[in-house]
Amino acid sequence: MFGNSVMLMAEFKKAEFRMKEVVRKIPLGTGLLVAFLLSVPGLGGAAQIKGVSFSDEVVVDGLALEIQGVAVLRWGLFFDVYAGALYLPAVQQERGWEEDVAKRLELCYFRPIDAEDFSRTSKKLIKRNLSQEAYRSLEGRLETFCSWFKDVKRGDRYSITYLPGSGTALQLNGQFLGAVPGADFASAYFGIWLGPSPISEDFRDRLIGNVSSRP
Repeated sequence: MFGNSVMLMAEFKKAEFRMKEVVRKIPLGTGLLVAFLLSVPGLGGAAQIKGVSFSDEVVVDGLALEIQGVAVLRWGLFFDVYAGALYLPAVQQERGWEEDVAKRLELCYFRPIDAEDFSRTSKKLIKRNLSQEAYRSLEGRLETFCSWFKDVKRGDRYSITYLPGSGTALQLNGQFLGAVPGADFASAYFGIWLGPSPISEDFRDRLIGNVSSRP
């Protein structure tokens, strides 16, 4: 998503049946640097929903993030859009997602969606959760972030990962697209799914573990 983003190589360790993605420091438009991101799917069990599997744990930059909940977003009564999983630090679960803590959201899509739809919906939902002043303070970063979106097809997976002091990174199928700085941006963007006026209250509550699993 950043024009100056540096894409890095993913290394596969077949013996361990897990992938490590190393992203070099990325120059940001603000002059900040995104620290190295190390992402390792856990070797334990996996949560499943609607045929989609999510690792019970991921390790990001040496920090273990544990799955909090999984959910499926449904469009009205007609069709499922995507399955999602939320990850928070294992040692900080007493702190809320909106605080300045590492977090990760993975979304696996059941149907094609255009890049422009991601951009338009992101802006609309963030505006719904923020004051005009708060929205203006991150509007430039949001434009940059949204410029990285690509069209997705069935089975594609976006991940959004925030690290305190580094920023919010976007990946598509494991490919790093870019990152923007700021805890305020992370809170606003994750708020699309987890905030007071989310895309779906049921989806939010299941992700944060406030609803027991139901078929």
